[in-house]
Amino acid sequence: MDDETQDDTLQVLLPDRRSVLVRLTCKEGMRPAMLEILNTYADGLEEEPGTEIFVVSLDPDDESIVWLYEMFKDVEAEESHRASSGFARMISTMPDLLDGQPAMLRMEPLRMVMQETVLAEDWAF
Repeated sequence: MDDETQDDTLQVLLPDRRSVLVRLTCKEGMRPAMLEILNTYADGLEEEPGTEIFVVSLDPDDESIVWLYEMFKDVEAEESHRASSGFARMISTMPDLLDGQPAMLRMEPLRMVMQETVLAEDWAF
């Protein structure tokens, strides 16, 4: 790796973090409504300081699938996330939109590398 590349990346070890990858399969035509629910939830994440990352992604190959990636500071933060009022509101509105139960993959993240340019971009909606 050259010096220029090294200077353009942020790297951190992630001890004690917890993360989860969630696949939400929406009923036909319900993905826009699901995205509205997820965006509303994300707008209130200041209620959960231990939820460090919440990423909503569209599946490029299946218009019914939404992927979530969440990372929590520790086990207690993950538990607080599940006990929060925002999470309860989100979960209570999802069942009518889902075609089956969410699929979850729990993980223990070890390391994160990110290009600093991501932080410098204009993220205004």
